[in-house]
Amino acid sequence: MSTVESGSVPPGERFDEILGRLRGLVDKLESGNLPLEDGLRFFEEGMDLCRRGAGILDRAEKRVEVLLSSPGGGVRVAPLDAAGPHPETE
Repeated sequence: MSTVESGSVPPGERFDEILGRLRGLVDKLESGNLPLEDGLRFFEEGMDLCRRGAGILDRAEKRVEVLLSSPGGGVRVAPLDAAGPHPETE
């Protein structure tokens, strides 16, 4: 497994893929039937996946802020509520 810089994501890596791999690691760790070395390796891999997933979310947040930029140059930050209505445009 190659080491990826903190927060950097290989091109084409998707958040849902990272989340699926992370869930699989959590299931293995929660089983409790692992040698210590394997548990540590899975934990380390999980932490790397967390950092990479957080990097994807940070970039998505910045992209949304750019998309919500007002014509006057300021940024209008709106909460992202998947269940609620879309932010109103002014």
